[in-house]
Formats: sequence, structure tokens, C-alpha cells
Amino acid sequence: MVRKLFLWVVACATTATPLMASDSHGTAKPADNGRAPAAQSAEGICQGFGPQTPRDIGSFIGENAASFAMAPPSAAMNLCNIHTHTNAEHRGPGFSIPAGGSKQGGYLCNETRDLTIAEQIDPTGGHGAFEGIHPGDTIEVHWVFTSCNISPGPGLGSCVSESCANPTLRVESQVFLVVNDDNALNFHDFAYAGHMANGLHQPQSLPTGTGNPIVFRGSTTGPSYTEATCSPYQVTWSVRPSCAKVSYSSINSWAANGNVFGEIHSDGVRELATSPELLAPINF
Repeated sequence: MVRKLFLWVVACATTATPLMASDSHGTAKPADNGRAPAAQSAEGICQGFGPQTPRDIGSFIGENAASFAMAPPSAAMNLCNIHTHTNAEHRGPGFSIPAGGSKQGGYLCNETRDLTIAEQIDPTGGHGAFEGIHPGDTIEVHWVFTSCNISPGPGLGSCVSESCANPTLRVESQVFLVVNDDNALNFHDFAYAGHMANGLHQPQSLPTGTGNPIVFRGSTTGPSYTEATCSPYQVTWSVRPSCAKVSYSSINSWAANGNVFGEIHSDGVRELATSPELLAPINF
């Protein structure tokens, strides 16, 4: 990924592939086991891979039969990373406006066009501590949880360990509309500040009030993957279907004051996966 591919998960579609240390951007690197590059069909769709992400969570259709055990609830796992993507990677009921007019750029919250001028004013004059995020932007936040006994930190290296190279990973996702309004949600309420619950690292809380999360099987995301270049990793996703407004000053201070994840820049997005053969069916 351009900066931190982002999700990092267990094995390949059917064969476990150890997760190795990340590069300087936190991009997941599978072990060098001599596997050939992803096979592609005549239509340019990779073959032999498990379900891909991001997807339209408003559509439950999928034809990818590859299956893996769903991860436990986040409360039963260790938080290993928090990071953001500018524009929503997923498409959902509350974030369905193509950014830049195409799915390549991700999606905007539906309320974007209704923001007041005051909500869009940048109090930092474009010089905020968190690069790539400004008032009026849509962001998708990912809380990454691992089955490994680790401490939260930057990138993939914090989600694995020498004794736990193939963790089960889960991502909790919330799409936010960033606004210049301190009465909006405070990002620190969802951050990590050393909080432990039942011996596990946990965020202060996870967002509520934005609909029941859509839970499904998928992959890692980030701009380095496409429908022709698929991710081999398996991820359990939990994506909330509606946007919520979050205070710009709170997320900017999260970067300015330092955080254990080293987050000071928002990541790019992976183009939406739309081919049915690359999507898992969503069952309730």
C-alpha cells in the first residue's frame, strides 16, 4: 500500500501463508514461498483467491466459495492498530457518493453536500498535524484486532509476533464525516490510551448508533491491490452502514499529541471490488 496497506490477515485462500514483517509503510508481505503471481482471466480478474475487499455492503451477493472461520468478536481479541483512509473504501447506504465521480476514488458520506460553511472551515489553514484530512472530508477508520498476544503499535509488525505469524484478524470499520465542530463526536473516545479489558488491549470504545455492522469475509485493502492483483490474506470485516460526524480538532490532536500507531497521515483507498466471483456471499 502507498502507506500502510492496512489489513493484515491470516493465510491464503486455502493454504496458510506466514505474515512477515512490514515494510516502512506497513504493507503486508507474505513469505517468499515461490508462489507464482496471481493468475488472471481474460477479463483481468485474478483467479484462485479468496473474497476481496472493499465492497458494496448494501449488496449481499457473492460467488466466491472460499471460506475461512470468522474471527471472534473484537472484545475477545487484542487491538493492534488504528488507521484511517481518506474517502470511504467501502460503499454503503450512508456513503454512496463516488469521490471524483468514480469508484476508483472511494466514496463520500451522503451528508457531504449539506455541510455548512462553518463546518468546512479549516482552523489550521491547511497546516494540520494529521496530513490528508481536512474539514469536509470523508474518512474510513479501521480498528484492527489480532488473535496474537501483542501490544498495539504501527503497521503489520504490531499484529504479528515470532510465535504468532498467522493470526486471525478482524477489522471494525466506521465511516466519518470530518467537521469543524467540537460538538461532533470526539475521536479520542475511540482511540487507544492504554485501555485493557479482560487482559486484552482495547480502544476506549467503538462507535455506536450508526446501524448494525455488516459482517463478512474479505481481504486486505489499500491502493496496491485491484481486481487483477488480489490480496491473498483473509480478514473478517465488520462495517457500520451509516456515517457519523467527527470533530476535526479531535482527530488532528490525536496526531499532534502522538499516538502509539505513529499515525500522522491518512491512507489512500483500494478500488471497489464488484465482480461477483471476488465477493463472498453475506449471510445473516
